Amino acid sequence: MQTPHRWFGAGHSTAADSAKAGAEAATSAIGGRTPAVVFVFASHQHDLPALLMAVRAEAGPHALVVGASTLGELANDGASAGGVSVGALGGEGFTVRAKVAHISDAGHRQAGAEAAEAMAGVTSPHSVLVLLADGLSGDPHEVVRGAYSILGAAVPLVGGFAGGGSDRSKTFQFIGDTVFTDAVVGIALGSDAPIGIGIAHGWHRLDPPMIVTRSRGGRIYELDDEPALDVLLRRNDMVGRPAAELFHDVHALQAIGLSRRNGEDIRVIHDGDDVERSILGMSDVPQGALCWLMAADHEALIQGAVDSCLDALDGLDGKVPLGVLAFDCGARRGRLGPDGMREEMAAMRSALGSTPYAGFYTSGEIARVRGALGTHHLTLVTLALA
Repeated sequence: MQTPHRWFGAGHSTAADSAKAGAEAATSAIGGRTPAVVFVFASHQHDLPALLMAVRAEAGPHALVVGASTLGELANDGASAGGVSVGALGGEGFTVRAKVAHISDAGHRQAGAEAAEAMAGVTSPHSVLVLLADGLSGDPHEVVRGAYSILGAAVPLVGGFAGGGSDRSKTFQFIGDTVFTDAVVGIALGSDAPIGIGIAHGWHRLDPPMIVTRSRGGRIYELDDEPALDVLLRRNDMVGRPAAELFHDVHALQAIGLSRRNGEDIRVIHDGDDVERSILGMSDVPQGALCWLMAADHEALIQGAVDSCLDALDGLDGKVPLGVLAFDCGARRGRLGPDGMREEMAAMRSALGSTPYAGFYTSGEIARVRGALGTHHLTLVTLALA
């Protein structure tokens, strides 16, 4: 989308050759214009240095190029697994800066804090920090807390944790023409026009609520003073069965919703311990939290995508949207399946109209508009720019 003074473009390629894929997607997104920033979301299967070199050739020497590896890619013309999606923006009224921090050097919280320093000196009336972080290093919530410790409540956070291969050994983050792993990339984006953020998932509560009576990090030991695995088995009519049967495939996703002022913050429960009777989530579950088991049918998941897009557009105060960056959960992709992915993309296109969008399937989503917490799962986070 383009106004007389600013623009946003999106491109997508499923070409097997990495240089060709990068060139195709970047050419579609940039269209001969001069970008301020180019977001690159690419499968780990690609030759990432070759792909980024091809993007740089289209973007020019002065554009900021940033991105991450994916569990799948989102674009105007649909979703893919093994491709590349590119979003680019430029024109008047944008300020962009970036900083990379290494988790192994500083720890998760400090890496998030260092990445947030990209925002230093950005004085635009509207701003957001986009975080693209390693998705396998553990304690993802600490990255968000670190960024919040620097920015406080004044600057919203969005983004996603990078995806990797089936062996889950590495994920990758990009800044400039360099490929990192075990890193957090912070992209400060300032704008003289409004920025909208959508957060929705389509899951609903299953009563009764419970209290997390003992937990540490993502491991929950007790719910309502009972062993957490026993509670989950009973609520699924599986008393006496081994934990593995609860988590046998993506269609049997177990989800817990933590109470928040604006709804539920979803946590995927992906494993259980038959000996200590605990369950394990993909992010922190605070002791003392009020929570519910969560459920969703196919139609509700699709509606969640629509709601996220509409909420992001609503945040633009009536301004014409230029484009959208989307961070969708890889587990949503698995739950929906190939046909459902196409349906989700069609629903997003219906909600966004002609507004271009680019994004990726993540191993965890980032969105903090209120409060210090901001890690999500099974959620679509959208960032709309005017």
